Amino acid sequence: MRVILLILSSLFLGGGLPAQAGMEIQVIGGASNKIPVAMVPFQGTANQPKPSLTDIAGDDLNRSGQFRLIEPAGGQQPSEPGQIDYKLWRSKGSEAMVIGLVNSLPGGRYDIQFRLIDALKQTQIAGYSYNISPEQWRATAHTIADVVYEKLTGLKGAFGSRIAFVQKRGKRFELRVADADGENPRTVVRSNEPIISPVFSPDGNRLVYVSFEDKKPVVYLQSLRDGSRRQVAAFKGSNSAPAWYPDGNHLAVVLTRDEASQIYRINADGSGVTRLTQGGNIDTEPVFSPDGQTLYFTSDRGGSPQVYRMPANGGEARRVTFEGNYNVSPAISPDGKLLAFIRREGGRFQVTLQDLASGQTRSLTDSAHDESPSFSPNGQSVLYATVLNGRGILGTVSIDGKTHARLSESGTDAREPAWSP
Repeated sequence: MRVILLILSSLFLGGGLPAQAGMEIQVIGGASNKIPVAMVPFQGTANQPKPSLTDIAGDDLNRSGQFRLIEPAGGQQPSEPGQIDYKLWRSKGSEAMVIGLVNSLPGGRYDIQFRLIDALKQTQIAGYSYNISPEQWRATAHTIADVVYEKLTGLKGAFGSRIAFVQKRGKRFELRVADADGENPRTVVRSNEPIISPVFSPDGNRLVYVSFEDKKPVVYLQSLRDGSRRQVAAFKGSNSAPAWYPDGNHLAVVLTRDEASQIYRINADGSGVTRLTQGGNIDTEPVFSPDGQTLYFTSDRGGSPQVYRMPANGGEARRVTFEGNYNVSPAISPDGKLLAFIRREGGRFQVTLQDLASGQTRSLTDSAHDESPSFSPNGQSVLYATVLNGRGILGTVSIDGKTHARLSESGTDAREPAWSP
């Protein structure tokens, strides 16, 4: 008997199923010139939640491959700039320091104060304070990591974002949403039938995905605020591969209601169906440029699966990928300059990056079963699924290909990932 359980509670307010153990993270490689940063444990309240703020933020920075964490043990533990022995910390190799203070407040809340210090110039780069509940502990740590990342690299951080993915445990499928590091997971939908192709809305408050609970692919829209959902594409034949227009009010979906798989535009409530691609070929996997002007998609119209682009509201399609005879699953970077996709070469399916202006490409991974690439909100990493030792796991890779991180949870298969805005 088919079973599907909806979790009708707010993910943002800590709803959903009780959080299970998060993913194990393994980081490989990194930038050639990493920024040395000392994450000094925050002083103050003795009974702080675990892991500590500096442990969580430090793991974020380490996962980016841009930082080298300086061991803080064996020295002073300052919480204010006036307490810092700069000579000592420079001797440890530190160029920047994160220091802070945690104080308990009535009602179980915490007052968090943190500062980012330039250890070479002996000046404060940034300083913030937060009044938080225990449920906001991890989110605050990610915020601290985002501040450090942006101030020291000049680029926005993405540690406070979220990811969605499908987890298979035995014969059960779960659509899950978690922090970008795989921690704090919440189950959105459970089903005995496959769930595929989740995509966050531009505002991050909704997901569209494909469910097979009706014994055929149907596109559903799910609210992450109240857990409600509805069908948005349940037409005759197959309904698949949803993608959001940047306005958040429309979707592109792939339907077979007229002939072979073609791409259609629909309103987010399922009304107003308009066909965008034409012909008897297979057109699928639509994705929009950030400005909403261009639609990228996979098509076999040239004899083999390749990535094409066309005006967002229909028109002439032009081929984008030319190297190799199998290039699928396009994803566009937030600045619209890079295309990530899956290339098959020598029987191996790998994440590949293409500069859209020059057409130059390079492989980002050396695995063999990659799928579903998705850019981080700052465009500096790509999330994807792959297979390791016969089990599906998630991975991230920096756009220079130097930093790889693997996220896995024992006893499960993870697949179909998507990064939030």
